[in-house]
Amino acid sequence: MPPENNRMDPDRIPTARPVARPVRTNRVGRTARAGLVAVAVALAGVFAAAGRIDPYGPDGAPRTMATHTQLGLAPCNFADWTGKPCPSCGMTTSFALLVRGDLGASLRANWVGTLLAVTWAVALVWAVASGLAGRLLLVRPGRGELLLTAAVGLFLVLMLGRWVGVLLIGN
Repeated sequence: MPPENNRMDPDRIPTARPVARPVRTNRVGRTARAGLVAVAVALAGVFAAAGRIDPYGPDGAPRTMATHTQLGLAPCNFADWTGKPCPSCGMTTSFALLVRGDLGASLRANWVGTLLAVTWAVALVWAVASGLAGRLLLVRPGRGELLLTAAVGLFLVLMLGRWVGVLLIGN
């Protein structure tokens, strides 16, 4: 090539163009929408089961634990073997009492269970609304797994903290 063709034209100086970043969105596909519906159905089932349980004793006083046996589940082995409640003792009873609007008794049975029941009620509504909207409502793109992990971790810490308190101080 002749040398004159290698020269740059001063009017045609190359400029940098902005690189378009991929847009992150909260839109969900059919599989995720089906997952949201499945979550909502499962949570509704939990509340339906809580509604079937009688959380009151024969004298009408609210129970504090062991109502899960009304669902055909075995008694708590930990409580049977040690005479002490396990970390989740009272959660089913707490749900059943809260479903009936007995907030004080629900908190006494297991306050972490009450908090979990309220959180799951909100999650049920969120799952239905997000499924209908086709996007994860109130969740920033890319933050869903982080939020779920943080929530599970928080409930585990609260549950174990409550348990330690019950073991050391009592109900």
